This record gives sequence, structure tokens and C-alpha cells, in this order.
Amino acid sequence: MTADVAPLLMLAGVSRSYGELEALKPVDLGVAMGQCVALLGVNGSGKSTLLRIAAGRDTPTTGQVRYGGAPLHEDDLVARTEIAVAGDASSTYPDLTVREHLMLVAVAHGGGQLAPSLVDGALEECRLADHGDALPGSLSSGQRQALQLAAVLVRPRRLLILDEPEQRLDPGARQWLADLLVAQKAAGAALLLATHHLELAEAVADEVIVLDDGQVIARGAPREALGSPR
Repeated sequence: MTADVAPLLMLAGVSRSYGELEALKPVDLGVAMGQCVALLGVNGSGKSTLLRIAAGRDTPTTGQVRYGGAPLHEDDLVARTEIAVAGDASSTYPDLTVREHLMLVAVAHGGGQLAPSLVDGALEECRLADHGDALPGSLSSGQRQALQLAAVLVRPRRLLILDEPEQRLDPGARQWLADLLVAQKAAGAALLLATHHLELAEAVADEVIVLDDGQVIARGAPREALGSPR
């Protein structure tokens, strides 16, 4: 973050407890448009908890989430139209073809007459152009992950929240993913990303936050944070 760039998303003192379990200790972060913050850590380190709070899908125990300068709430309709989330590759409609699934997402988010061209572009961008008539269950695991990303591309988005989008992708596909996310940044989107892959974080992120047992143990530019955890 630079002092002259206002954050689109801001978390201040955000923590989350479930009974006596403190899943996420207080953390601050900000993401501006055209920037990416990457969260790294082992499973159970608090990454997904932080992402759910940042997306307005969970309420922090302490602290505040602000989006576009205003407090973010679960029923915030403006944020719902601008925050695109990609997570579990199983969250598709099994009885709809790939194209039908993407059309439904595009129309539901106001694509209107542009929906068919948005879908065609996303299928091409995500290397699914030959699978538009396939059912999600017939796709490979990597292709199902690509479908989750295509569903992001057919809807309006100022903020992308991505939970381990590199899952099930081979090395070549991970390079494609890095290029895609860099292009989204260049187009002005803000990205908050959880990942296990250091190479993806280095390729895409402006800031890396390393979590362990719900606590920030390192943060900074990718090489700084990944090279000298504290």
C-alpha cells in the first residue's frame, strides 16, 4: 500500500473467535484497486476465515471491515454486485452445462444482452471454449477450477477474493492463472488471494501476509516477507 492510494477494502483490528477457539487474531490490511494482497500459511492458519470476513460472509468478533469507505455488512447489496469470490470448485450447478452455468451467473449479475459475449470471452480466457456443452461433472479437476474463475470473469467486479485458485492446476495452468490475475490487476481490480504457492504470490502480489495459527508472522513485499519471516 502507498500513502496516496486509498484502499478499496480495509480491515482494521479484525479477529474471529468460535467459542474459546481464536481462529484469527487481530489483523489489519488494505487492498487498493490495481493491487493484490496474498495470504500464505498452512491449512488452519486462518486464511479462509480472513477471506470470509473480507467478503462479508462472516462477521468479525472484533474490528471492522470497510469497503469503498463504508462498513461492510452481509446484506450490503452494493458490495454484492462488486465483490466476486472464487473458492470451492464443487459449487457449480451439476445439471447445467458449462455455458448454461456461466450464462446464469452473467444474467444474474446484470449482464443482459452482453451475457453471451461475456460467456464466450470467459470460456476462451479460461481455456474452456471446447467444453461449453459439457456438464461440470465431466470436467477434469483443473477444468472445474477454471470454471470457477470463468464465473468470476462474467460478472462485474472491483474486488476479487480468491481462495487457493491454483488448486488442482498443473504448472502450466498455474502460469496461465498468474498471467490472468496480473491482467485483472492491470484492468484496475483489487485482489485478495489465499495461496499455498510461493511462485504465484511472487508473480502477482504487491504485499504478502504470512499467517500461522491465526496470527500474522510476516508481511511485506513478496521477497521480503517470504525470505525473512519473523
